[in-house]
Amino acid sequence: MLKIDDLEKEIQDLREKLTELIMEKENLLDPQVVAASKMLDSILNKYSEIIDSSTKR
Repeated sequence: MLKIDDLEKEIQDLREKLTELIMEKENLLDPQVVAASKMLDSILNKYSEIIDSSTKR
């Protein structure tokens, strides 16, 4: 379960980073905001895949 714990920590860190960027840039279309959002989406997708595969066993 270390992988899930690592992903949960990374998700929390990326959410905080995204929130800070949104407050700083004040523009959801800013390239840094979009990049951070895409990165968070990617990690959330990985997390979801792991959770889904572990519940189907």
